[in-house]
Amino acid sequence: MRIFVTGTAGFIGFHLARRLLADGHQVTGFDGMTDYYDPSLKRARRDILKSHDAYADHEAMLEDGGRLWAAAEAAAPEAVVHLAAQAGVRYSLENPGAYVQSNLVGTFNVMEAARRLQVGHLLLASTSSVYGADEPVPFLESAPADHPLTLYAASKKAGEAMTHAYSHLWDIPTTAARFFTVYGPWGRPDMALGLFVEAILADRPIDLFNRGDMQRDFTYIDDLVEALVRLLATPPQRGRPVATIDSLSPVAPWRVVNIGSGRPVNLMDYVAAIERGLGRAAKVNLLPMQAGDPPITFAGAELLEVLTGYRPNTPVDTGVAAYCAWYKAYHGIG
Repeated sequence: MRIFVTGTAGFIGFHLARRLLADGHQVTGFDGMTDYYDPSLKRARRDILKSHDAYADHEAMLEDGGRLWAAAEAAAPEAVVHLAAQAGVRYSLENPGAYVQSNLVGTFNVMEAARRLQVGHLLLASTSSVYGADEPVPFLESAPADHPLTLYAASKKAGEAMTHAYSHLWDIPTTAARFFTVYGPWGRPDMALGLFVEAILADRPIDLFNRGDMQRDFTYIDDLVEALVRLLATPPQRGRPVATIDSLSPVAPWRVVNIGSGRPVNLMDYVAAIERGLGRAAKVNLLPMQAGDPPITFAGAELLEVLTGYRPNTPVDTGVAAYCAWYKAYHGIG
């Protein structure tokens, strides 16, 4: 299959593209290589992908509709996976305009390409952050998710709504996948795991908000990729729900699916796993809750399992240990 993937120099896009190439697909990657975090990590990921004969690379911003269209038209994809975005909950408090440009304008350009190319499936990345202030947990795809707490979350929910409209109008099979706290080797350095590991190895304290009283539904990267590969092969069909819990739209071949384990982990237990992975104790700053942070994320994973026969299952200790080993190797730490 020919697959066009945005965000292939990013954490998730890199892993997905590598898996698709290993499975024998032709992959065209598109990424803007912004300096939101160290671009050298993005270049290292991209260099690995470029070593594959079945990989074609394009470097440009999502907001540049002309270049995005030219790359997509040349690729003639049968499916599009839209992962590129301005990420980061906290950064959206500092630079909200970046989220409007990348996550709204950029997503519109991807939608237009999917429409013009009449692709068989558009799969886009959303986030558990869209649930915002929703209660109770676990978060279910049927929840309204109308109370986002950050512009990042609002921009991702808007992307879902925009693709629903295009799915309805142009009959584009579309899946919006809501990711729950993805982690693992080659992960972003601005995420908690990267920040914690860097600080612990440098003998600096780590900041735990809400005094560490939080829970997260952590999803190991290999589990996320497995779920995405299976979802990619399961495009929604208008008017054909697969179960009573299906989030399939009544007016479009569009659905939203959580990707998480459904087993939240206490933040302090996550820190303990990092300590075991590094063989070092953490120094801790216990701080008040930060604006925009929910106290818990908890995926209702039943729909994913019904659709794909799969749900994430890697134990946190295993995944954290793999990240710690990769981090040391990548940075040349003995």
